[in-house]
Amino acid sequence: MKYILGKKVGMTQIYDEGGKAQPVTVLEAGPCTVTQLLTPEANGYSAVQIGFGSKKLNKPELGHVKEFAEKNSSFALLREFPTEEGKELAKGATLDVTQFEVGDIVAVRGTSKAKGFQGVVKRHGFKGGPGSHGMKHTLRKAGSIGSAYPQHVMKGKRMAGRMGGTTHTTIGLRVVEVVPGKNLLLVRGAVPGNAGSYVEIQARA
Repeated sequence: MKYILGKKVGMTQIYDEGGKAQPVTVLEAGPCTVTQLLTPEANGYSAVQIGFGSKKLNKPELGHVKEFAEKNSSFALLREFPTEEGKELAKGATLDVTQFEVGDIVAVRGTSKAKGFQGVVKRHGFKGGPGSHGMKHTLRKAGSIGSAYPQHVMKGKRMAGRMGGTTHTTIGLRVVEVVPGKNLLLVRGAVPGNAGSYVEIQARA
C-alpha cells in the first residue's frame, strides 16, 4: 500500500500527448518520517504513524516525537495508515513521492473550505421564492418546513447553517505526473481544501 502526507499547492492544467488540457491539482507530498510502529501485541492492531510538516508543539506533543524534535518544533501533521502483512518499516524511515507512479489511482482526504453560516439557497441549492407578485424580502427564504406534527423540526431537515469545514475524501484521482526533485505530485481533478491545507494521499487498488 502506498501512502503519504502532503499539502495542497493549488490547481493548474497540463496538456497530454494528444494536446488535450487536463485540470490537475498540485500536491507537495512529503518527505514524511515514520514516527511510530503500532503492533497487534502492543496496540491491538497493525499500523504505521508518519509525520509531515513543521510547527511549534506543546510538551505532550514534543514528548511523543522527542526523537525527531528540533528546537521545540516538529511535525505539523501525524497520521496512521494500516500496514500490509510482511511489509515492515523502520522507525525514522523516510517516505517520499518516488513510491508513486504515473497512472496510480489515489484517494485524497482533506478539510473542505469553510464558508461560515449560509442560507438554504447557497447551502442546499434551493431556488428561493418568486421575484414578483408582492413578495418582499423573501427571495432567499426557506419557506415552510413541514406540518404541525410531530411538533418539532425533524433531524436532518435541510435548513440554514454552517457550511463546509468538514473532512472529505475524493476517490478515483489519477496521478498524471511525479516530480521527485520538488516533492510534487500532480493528480487529475480537484481535492478538498484551500491552498496550503494538509491532505492525506493513499493509493487505491
